[in-house]
Amino acid sequence: MRFDLPGGVVCLGETMAVLVPAEPGPVRAVRTWNRAIGGAESNVAVHLARLGVRSRWVSAVGDDAFGGAVLDAVGGAGVDVTDVRVDPDRPTGLYVKEADAAGSPVRYYRRGSAASAMGPDTLDRLRLDDVALVHVSGITAALSDSCLQLLRAVLRRPRAVPVSFDLNWRPALWHDRDPSVLRDLADAADIVLAGSDEAQAVWGTGDPAELRALLPGPTTLVVKHGARGATVHERGETTFQPGLRVEVVEPVGAGDAFAAGYLAAHLAGEPPARRLRAGHLQAASALLTREDVGESLPPAVTVPLLDADSRTWAAAHLRRRR
Repeated sequence: MRFDLPGGVVCLGETMAVLVPAEPGPVRAVRTWNRAIGGAESNVAVHLARLGVRSRWVSAVGDDAFGGAVLDAVGGAGVDVTDVRVDPDRPTGLYVKEADAAGSPVRYYRRGSAASAMGPDTLDRLRLDDVALVHVSGITAALSDSCLQLLRAVLRRPRAVPVSFDLNWRPALWHDRDPSVLRDLADAADIVLAGSDEAQAVWGTGDPAELRALLPGPTTLVVKHGARGATVHERGETTFQPGLRVEVVEPVGAGDAFAAGYLAAHLAGEPPARRLRAGHLQAASALLTREDVGESLPPAVTVPLLDADSRTWAAAHLRRRR
């Protein structure tokens, strides 16, 4: 599954080093850990690159080993990282998680990180020549006052390039901040993606029609209903596409993968149902791995399923390789 687009995508937001247990059992007893990297926006950028879309990630990392690892990993995946600032004074953020198919508890160590110091001046690095879309998420709004000002600047200034906004609700980041700002940010975007469960938590409803009334500004609203499927509201029309049956290894990162698949198909001019299928297929690649970003599914799987009839789609069951 690949998409040929005339312009690239700029993804803006923090990426951190990730520590994941390398052995089973209670985390307090784990002695060996695997180091990975994780960040919603860079995850989207990596998935886009794997889908054949030129992507650039804009952020900041510390001048430390974790920052170097982040740059190596994201850049090594085919993403342009030339506009990432290396901060000599602040560290790269870190988070620690358990890997579990039912959900992964996460501990963040990102206060005072290099990326949390980003502000409106970061716009100077948003080179928008030959760019088709700027992608951001609600996570950035929670990192600091300056990061919130940055998102407001991205979404409120006059723009020739559309902006997509993924709600990406992380309650642990909002204990001392006001999440009501997320509604204004989302309503200022051109494309909004949100899970029905997180929308319920933030805005009091996960119903697509009620969310459309709550957010009249975006041209396109995508509501994800977990394994059940996803809905697009666009230009007065509603399209629902059931999800795929997938053997879930670990769910973190699936939303970012869905966003990349959907956005690539959207920018390629695909109809809503096909965009949603592209999102579901890319999400499956993340669900089938313990990493935040899994390898894309092979064309032998994705190409037939994109245009399969509804019965074939419903009968598909994707499993991890053994």
